[in-house]
Amino acid sequence: MRRTRTLAGIGIAATALLALTACNSGSPSNPGSTDGGDAGEDSTWFEVATDVQLEGSPTFDAITERDKVVIGVKEDQPGLGYLDVTTDERTGFDIDIARWIAASLGYDEDKIEFKPIASANREQAIVNGDVDYYVGTYSITDKRKEQIAFAGPYFITGQGLLVAADNEDIKSEDDLTADTTVCSATGSTPIQNIRDNFPDVPTKEFDLYSACVEALLSGEVQAVTTDQAILIGYAAQDPDNLKVVGEPFTEERYGVGLAKDDAALQEHINTLFTDGGDIWQAIFDKNLGSSGIEVTQPAVD
Repeated sequence: MRRTRTLAGIGIAATALLALTACNSGSPSNPGSTDGGDAGEDSTWFEVATDVQLEGSPTFDAITERDKVVIGVKEDQPGLGYLDVTTDERTGFDIDIARWIAASLGYDEDKIEFKPIASANREQAIVNGDVDYYVGTYSITDKRKEQIAFAGPYFITGQGLLVAADNEDIKSEDDLTADTTVCSATGSTPIQNIRDNFPDVPTKEFDLYSACVEALLSGEVQAVTTDQAILIGYAAQDPDNLKVVGEPFTEERYGVGLAKDDAALQEHINTLFTDGGDIWQAIFDKNLGSSGIEVTQPAVD
């Protein structure tokens, strides 16, 4: 099931969330919104499914036994997976996708433990059972499938470009020149792609993408590159000064990481994504809608 919509900002997101109503309170595959409130408050905008049965899922059995869902996430990506250390509030597209899955399994916010897991440790955390599933810009690859399984994809992105909002010279990667310095994370695949494919384009590296964004805002660099989904988060956070340009020029398919032997949970989450297009769109609008780009909800594998 594919849906493409032009995003029109947070106002539409709020309307969409308020309009979502539950068709069947006992359906784990399509929990709806009950009140439009923000996740993290006392009430949730996903209806929590009741009387959920998931035969043959060792992960669901473990969740049921401990009466809590443990979800691996990231917490340093605005708009995707972010923890405000001042308020202790978690926000982002991936965080709300994770909450939606938990609600479909019968678990509300007070029964969720979010566990930050570094990218390099994700597969091991899933294999060890340290988390029940992982949602955090987690690209589906054949190598990772040797150790774990994926549900989804729930988002398809690729390497993109973030530029200043008033920059009319860079509209895509084809406009990168010897006069346009591009920034990305130290040792990252995106910065290596620029060096390999655009050898005349100067590059700059920082440990954090946020440092690249600061360099962009100060005029030190003319573009920042990484997965477009991450760049959308920065653009949504500061739309007056930042924008994403062009189309992704690589492909990354984000999936939900889970135990390799848990076909039942994989099918459950895939059904949730297939049947829940309006909820998916509302989640995107709420977190990333102000970036103003068009996105497509992908069909699951």
